[in-house]
Amino acid sequence: MTDIETVDEARSLEAEPYYRHLIRRNKGLVHPHVQQRIREAKVLVAGCGSVGGAAIQPLARIGFKDFRFADSGSYELNNLNRQLAFLDDLGRNKAEVGADAVHRINPHAQVVVFPEGVTAENARALVQDVDVIVDGVDVTTRSGLSAKLALHEAALLQRKPLITGWDLAGVMCAQYFDYRELQRIFDGAIEPSELDSLDIWEAIFRIAPMRHIPTSMLFELASHIADPEYSVPQLPEAAWQFGSLACHMAVRSITGKRIPRNVPVNVHRCTSRLPERMLQSMGKPFGFAKLVQTMGWSRAGESFIPAHSFLRPTSSRKAFGNVGQDSR
Repeated sequence: MTDIETVDEARSLEAEPYYRHLIRRNKGLVHPHVQQRIREAKVLVAGCGSVGGAAIQPLARIGFKDFRFADSGSYELNNLNRQLAFLDDLGRNKAEVGADAVHRINPHAQVVVFPEGVTAENARALVQDVDVIVDGVDVTTRSGLSAKLALHEAALLQRKPLITGWDLAGVMCAQYFDYRELQRIFDGAIEPSELDSLDIWEAIFRIAPMRHIPTSMLFELASHIADPEYSVPQLPEAAWQFGSLACHMAVRSITGKRIPRNVPVNVHRCTSRLPERMLQSMGKPFGFAKLVQTMGWSRAGESFIPAHSFLRPTSSRKAFGNVGQDSR
């Protein structure tokens, strides 16, 4: 195969030869039948910021070429420390910027943009014809939490596999919810009917991978969680890990491979020497205790005891009971 070295040469190629060149270096590590499955699969990226946005380019580069991107947000300057955007992207819709990034990699890719983001009204339609969902919906607002739950409800209803992730200081914890097998959203950690009675942090701590939150983040949250104006700090070394993890997890998902529920990567711990790692481990119980003290025992109990626990009565409401219904 002749190397393509110029933009004009690449742009002159039809879709088939372009794709062959694009995935040429996958050969030997990606089996041909797996590559064909990648090529045929439809992917929804819901939320195209820190987490979802990190997955877009790796997915396009491995060979996915049929996308739906949903995000109602626009880029701000404070996003640029961790999100795959540039100065000229400020003010632009994140899903549209993601679509442009895909087309700069593969101009023959198909991308449908939903600038309204994920809502209770459109969640079913968004997931209807896709093979795998990448959930990057922001959970720092009540509307974001509602959208995230609506997305998971729709995935459960239509039996779609879903990949999501949490960037926590130096940790990226990717999560896999195979709703072809599960019977409740987040495997019962939260019920949709509980959302109105929980504050944002109580709901977040129900669904976040608490055992993988690093010591530094526990102390950070304990010091600032009472501030209603608080914005959780996020770092590029954690957020960008999701791109690598989600790319491989998506390939495994569409080819029927088993995937662990939690896939954590602690960049800070991996690059620390043993004494520092030991200090981090010893400090974690104290960080958790400080967080519980700050929240109060009652509120912490609402947050850290899962919805399916024998300590908490569960709702009889079906997990996907309100998806697709309007607010009337």
